[in-house]
Amino acid sequence: MTDENKKGMWKKLRGFGWGGAAVLFAAGVIFWGGFNWAVEATNTERFCLSCHEMENFVYQEYRHTIHYQNRTGVRAVCSDCHVPKEWGPKMVRKVQATRELYGKVMGTINTPEKFEAKRLILAEREWKRMKANDSRECRNCHGFEYFDYSVQGRRSNQAHQTGLSQGLTCIDCHKGIAHSLPPIQQDIGIGVEGAVPIEAFRPTVN
Repeated sequence: MTDENKKGMWKKLRGFGWGGAAVLFAAGVIFWGGFNWAVEATNTERFCLSCHEMENFVYQEYRHTIHYQNRTGVRAVCSDCHVPKEWGPKMVRKVQATRELYGKVMGTINTPEKFEAKRLILAEREWKRMKANDSRECRNCHGFEYFDYSVQGRRSNQAHQTGLSQGLTCIDCHKGIAHSLPPIQQDIGIGVEGAVPIEAFRPTVN
């Protein structure tokens, strides 16, 4: 091979290298953009409501809470409470959520009766997750450090400051904030039929 041929081949390879890199970069942008679009599409309220169980059961409960409608017009949709904002935890949560596809296919909670039978299990699973991550999704909108205690009610004021001093997290006190509670014992909130009253857990004084 002559020197002239070698130079010609090197020019072709070099030209292909830059062109190939540009093509790969463009393909990467398209793939990454498409992937992010698909992930965010699964975080919309519309997507969540495409599931019969969500629309007919928990969504109807959520519509009657302050997270759905309030004086400021600021709403928290499903993903705001159930999907992390950070990329890593979000992907972990998405992988974990694939188990819900099995439940959908098998019809695990596709009737009100089935859903009620599983309500406590499902609620406890979510409470455990939120407890473990220090109520991370709650803190996307709420934070102890930004509370103006002077405008809070006396009960809220005391409870929040006590919680802060004791290292409590939001879900320790705010179970049932967007969905009906299963029959459980708790100190606060609206009474639930079948729940064990808190007095039953306190020692009697003679």
